[in-house]
Amino acid sequence: MSFTIAIIGRPNVGKSTLFNRLVGQKLALVDDLPGVTRDRREGEARLGDLEFTIIDTAGLDEGAKGSLTARMQEQTEAAIAQADALFFVIDARIGLTPTDRAFADFARKADKPVLLVANKSEGKHGDAGAMEAFALGLGDPIQVSAEHGEGMGELYDALRELMPEPVDEDEADDDEPLTEEEAATRPIRVAIVGRPNAGKSTLINHLLGEERLLTSPEAGTTRDSIAVEINWRGREFRVFDTAGLRRRSRIEEKLEKLSVADALRAVRFAEVVVMMMDTQNRFEEQDLRIADLIEREGRAVVLAVNKWDLMETKGGGAISGLRRDADHWLPQIKGVPIVAVSGLMGEGIDRLMQAIQDAYAVWNRRVPTSALNRWFEQAVQANPPPAVSGRRLKLNYITQNKARPPSFVLFCSRADAVPQSYLRYLTNSMREAFELPGTPVRITLREKANPFAHKRKRPS
Repeated sequence: MSFTIAIIGRPNVGKSTLFNRLVGQKLALVDDLPGVTRDRREGEARLGDLEFTIIDTAGLDEGAKGSLTARMQEQTEAAIAQADALFFVIDARIGLTPTDRAFADFARKADKPVLLVANKSEGKHGDAGAMEAFALGLGDPIQVSAEHGEGMGELYDALRELMPEPVDEDEADDDEPLTEEEAATRPIRVAIVGRPNAGKSTLINHLLGEERLLTSPEAGTTRDSIAVEINWRGREFRVFDTAGLRRRSRIEEKLEKLSVADALRAVRFAEVVVMMMDTQNRFEEQDLRIADLIEREGRAVVLAVNKWDLMETKGGGAISGLRRDADHWLPQIKGVPIVAVSGLMGEGIDRLMQAIQDAYAVWNRRVPTSALNRWFEQAVQANPPPAVSGRRLKLNYITQNKARPPSFVLFCSRADAVPQSYLRYLTNSMREAFELPGTPVRITLREKANPFAHKRKRPS
């Protein structure tokens, strides 16, 4: 039985720091600037032997109806409704504020068990503020320092009283390796990336069928990389919404640097990366940089051209034009799946989800060694490697050493002399022969050991 706790409180009291402490990773962005957290973020937390789901929320704040602040509070209210208990966090250094008192009433009306957490209580400065917290009528404050890990024992004792007794379950099969069938049904990890305001959050909201992620015409609404679980036609996906990636020269604020770093971590964690482009401004320089980053990380790629509903002409000619543009601008992932979508209207969503599954299958593909070497002999005969410094290169054989992405080892003589242009020829030929469109392909050169090498060394 899972137990869910929502962390609530006004902005900048250390909710995200406490969240990171409990999940054991720096998942949520933390900064001195108030209001960093906007979307609610879930994580699997552990405190001693207690395991539970924790939800980080935006700071409770008042805003005009329909404003970004008001919608952030709606996200917090949704987290409270989902939770079994609440951590109401205050800043012990500052003490109680009128906002704390107002939202203590808000927490009380939720009719959920509440633990009052006086954060930043390290040193003498936190004692006075913690004592003030008794006035809220939410029980004894638990003095902690989420930054330094102080007070976690007291928090454990209080939480232990709230949580239900664990149910004994037979865990004898937990260490069994996954079968192929189980591996095939594991959630596919998907990261949605792109420039700011490309419509990433809008697309995910449509997939979920609810306003789970904040959206706004203003670029830069998303800050944290938020993971959501999606079931599409019986297949499970774990989808990461990320902050927009701008050119490095335009990133000045520390907070945006943290958001970009979080997005890059999501790319490295993902198995398939959907790169979103605005149909009105596609294949710009930053799009090409992002695609190159994904290829270097070795992730399967799907291109999604968003806001297709704004296109005046949507016929087959427009789609063919997208295909030509993709192969021209992104030769390193030639044949990459490209899908025209509208996150707002829901156009092309089925095609996109199918493209993700197809790209994932290609990314996991293994080529039989016999078929691989038959292709290799034909490719070398059709286009032999060039002679370098008057000496010909000898290419012996090739084998696949791993998938995810498909990676191969080519045994040859003088590995350092093989031109990159010839490796590109082999890569493109392999893509066509074994249907590996779009996915990164790695070819590593390795020299065969020369059994006569020691005879060349003569004593002086």
